[in-house]
Amino acid sequence: MPDDVLVDAHALHLNGMGLRKKFIVNVDVAGLYVEHQSKEASAILSTDETRRVDMRMLRDLDAATIVDAVRTGFEKNAKAQLPALQERLDTFCKLIPAVKKGQTLTISYVPGKGTSISGAGGSTVITGKDFADALFSVWIGKVPVDDSLKKGMLGAS
Repeated sequence: MPDDVLVDAHALHLNGMGLRKKFIVNVDVAGLYVEHQSKEASAILSTDETRRVDMRMLRDLDAATIVDAVRTGFEKNAKAQLPALQERLDTFCKLIPAVKKGQTLTISYVPGKGTSISGAGGSTVITGKDFADALFSVWIGKVPVDDSLKKGMLGAS
């Protein structure tokens, strides 16, 4: 993954990256890009700055599998906020495409604009920092989708 990317005229730096596994199968390599690097998830989530996750697929995944992982991560990390986020989560999940091995799925948050997902065949943006925080918590929250992936994304591995 590149060391730096540009999102909506904001220079982002690779905070860290890691491998996500499901059982013994490698699923994807994911990188977290931020304006100001940190090894603390709380510092990244508490700032209202542009951030991005790139997931380079190591196998084919249908949209339903990705949606299930996102919904599970939301429930584990933002259960108390779920009533306020549910409608936006449902809209976001409809945008998630199936991905093939070698493709990259990109999720970006831009303050004042919202969260978008690449490859979704549209330009829908999900508003709210609260939504972005809950979504990024899927990877770096208290109950991440994969502990070793979280460590890698936070530059700790």
